[in-house]
Amino acid sequence: MTVPSPEKRSPIPFQRNVAFVGVALFIAKVIAWQMTGSDAVFSDAMESIVNIISAFMGLYALYLAAKPRDSDHPYGHGKVEFITSGIEGTLIILAGIMILVQATKSIINGNELQQLDWGMLIILATAVVNYLMGWISIRKGKAISSPVLVSSGKHLQSDTVTTVGVFVSLIVVRLTGRAWLDAVVAAVLAIYIMSIGYKILRRAISGIMDEKDEDLVEQIAKVLQENRKVEWIDIHNMKVQQYGASLHIDAHITLPWYYSLREAHKLMEEVIQLLAANTERTVEFNFHMDDCRSISCPVCRIDCPVRVHPFTKEIEWNLKTITQPDKHTTTPAVSADGPDNKTQE
Repeated sequence: MTVPSPEKRSPIPFQRNVAFVGVALFIAKVIAWQMTGSDAVFSDAMESIVNIISAFMGLYALYLAAKPRDSDHPYGHGKVEFITSGIEGTLIILAGIMILVQATKSIINGNELQQLDWGMLIILATAVVNYLMGWISIRKGKAISSPVLVSSGKHLQSDTVTTVGVFVSLIVVRLTGRAWLDAVVAAVLAIYIMSIGYKILRRAISGIMDEKDEDLVEQIAKVLQENRKVEWIDIHNMKVQQYGASLHIDAHITLPWYYSLREAHKLMEEVIQLLAANTERTVEFNFHMDDCRSISCPVCRIDCPVRVHPFTKEIEWNLKTITQPDKHTTTPAVSADGPDNKTQE
């Protein structure tokens, strides 16, 4: 069952703007680099090349992710956003290596700087534009759960930090006349840029590999715990996958074995609607109904005429309990598929 998000907004128009602004900022930084001969400005310009490439790749990824599912892609095309984010992180790391190599050469051989006043003015202007675009991109990306916009925004803001660092270094060089500081600043910024690239790459890999988002699952568990009904005996074996801006939730729900199919299905629908109402994303649910067994009695509050064991305690639903593979029980030594797990008749 798929439950759409309350509001579907396309990130493509904004990502298109990010790409074109990136081109304009790159041209400005190249001009500043040619005027000053600064390694620090060169480092900023190199990162802008990555900005341009990643922005257009992100635009293409969003176009693919927006395509409806088909027979070849039954879960849609959303995973492509993680792939492009991974490529972006790799490019950022490579840009950092290039900057580090250039800075090392300048430290060894020396470098002459010129026209620093104009260079500082241009660099400061690009920093302001970058920060505003990054802030808006992250805000929009979080609002519509788009990893491409979020990673683009973080990259733009990291570019702002490096640009401000470049601006400050040019001021110091201008006041002290120590040109070698320019190359040192470029080397430090290269290391910082590579760390940002690693974080983006790490997040992309975790998305591709369907690494468990513990914060998200914990939020789901909290919603279920706060709204649980006695008929929902337990929810277990939950898995949450992200496909672009959409989620896919698999889970097992244990219900009274003597309920009719219609009654059980209605209870399962209540759980699904509850979760759908507490997320802004489009969610595809795949719930499996399990019948209760004798091991479920100690954790079940239902005043049941066919109860085998008395109620002992309620098991809190949290990250650990809703993701465990077996039914909930107070006797962990007995498996949910063990000998005590016979159907009441």
